[in-house]
Amino acid sequence: MEKYKNCQSCGMPLKKSPNGGGTNANGSISKVYCFYCFEDGKFKNPDWTVNQMQNFVKEKMKGMGFFMALFANSFAKKIPNLKRWKK
Repeated sequence: MEKYKNCQSCGMPLKKSPNGGGTNANGSISKVYCFYCFEDGKFKNPDWTVNQMQNFVKEKMKGMGFFMALFANSFAKKIPNLKRWKK
């Protein structure tokens, strides 16, 4: 299985995710998706569109302060290129 530095759903660095990632169905740590997006082998928000994820990430980053707010839009623009969202 391929290993990623960032969550392939929201883009968050996996090293910032509790336990280093979400959990697979067998209880192992996912090396693809973070704790906030993936649990027990399923997405926590399976019906979200890429636009919903982008808006969620932008709002979270803005809530982290001015410095993060400056980068929120450019960071969110990269989300459609992540594994979960590629068609």
